[in-house]
Order: sequence, then C-alpha cells, then structure tokens
Amino acid sequence: MCPSAEQAQRYRARMQRQKTVVDAAIARADQTKGLLLILTGNGKGKSSSAFGMVARALGHGMHVGVAQFIKGRSDTGEEAFFKQQPNIIWHVLGEGFTWDTQDLLRDQATAQQGWVVVQNMLRDPTIDLLILDELTYPLKFGWLNINEVLTDLQNRPPMQHVVITGRAAPDALCQVADTVTEMRNNKHAFQAGIQAQIGIDY
Repeated sequence: MCPSAEQAQRYRARMQRQKTVVDAAIARADQTKGLLLILTGNGKGKSSSAFGMVARALGHGMHVGVAQFIKGRSDTGEEAFFKQQPNIIWHVLGEGFTWDTQDLLRDQATAQQGWVVVQNMLRDPTIDLLILDELTYPLKFGWLNINEVLTDLQNRPPMQHVVITGRAAPDALCQVADTVTEMRNNKHAFQAGIQAQIGIDY
C-alpha cells in the first residue's frame, strides 16, 4: 500500500527527530579504549555472538585470540573455519564438560593451567580482540581466583578488547565490564528432544 503524502511527511519528521538524537549521542561518544564485554544468561547465542565479533575483527585486519574453557572438543564449526584464517590464535583449554570429567581436582588444575595461557595473551599488545569462552564457569566453581582474574583484565594493554562468555557471570566481573548482555532462554529445541545440530549448535 502506497503511503499518503501526510503519512510520508509524518514519517520524515519522525526520522529527522530520531537522527538529531542519534547524532547527538554519537557526538558525545568521544572516548576510545579497549572494551570488556560480558555475554551471559541462560539463553543460546553467547559464544555465537562472540565469534561474530571474531569475524568482524578479522575483517578489519585485527589480530584475535580465542581461549575456550570447559569445552574440550575440537570439531566445532567455528574452530574449523577460523583456524584457517590468518591473524588468529586458538586455544582449547578445557577437557570437556564437568559432568563428563567428574574429577574436581583435575578440572581445577586444567582451569588454572588455562589461565596461565590467558595471562600471556592478556599481556600481548598485538592481540586486538581476546575471546574467553565459558570463563564464567571456572569462576563460578571457584577454580580461578576472581580477584586475580580482575587484576589481569585491568592490567591488559589499553586497546585490547576482551569478550567473556558463559552463564552466571559473577557480579564483580559485570561491575567492571563496559558492556553486559544477558541472553534469555524462551524456548530451546533440545528441550523438545532434538539433538544438537551441526552448524547451529557446534
């Protein structure tokens, strides 16, 4: 249906007002810094969102580091694709989900060894974007010291962006973050008995 002249005029006026607001907000945003982003919540899409940022960063010629906690598999589509790209370092630091390993001391040791790898990445000024996938779980379980993690994050190179994913992000982590997004689970195929699907879930 073709809008009337009056509808078109009202639309134009509304968009002009919106543009004024947006332009003013852009003008106020005059800072530049490395961001700390948290993707948390029970919904699907936390890691997927982080890997979308990986694609975006690589598209701009940036250098990216990925450190995956908990997950021990190396057959995911994202790893298969991104490891073929230049300018990316990829570490799988976990040995599988905790209900698979069933070994508390081993899981603690694995997380702590993984954090040593991450510390080196957090000190590397050539890494523009660092993804710490599922870091919230070792923090939640107490395998990593939250104060040590916060100190290492705060002492990273000033223009290094860090994205942390996982459920139940600690409040202390969210408080120091620049952006916190919580994914909400309204419905999930797995709850209906549908298996994890290649290209969608891994």
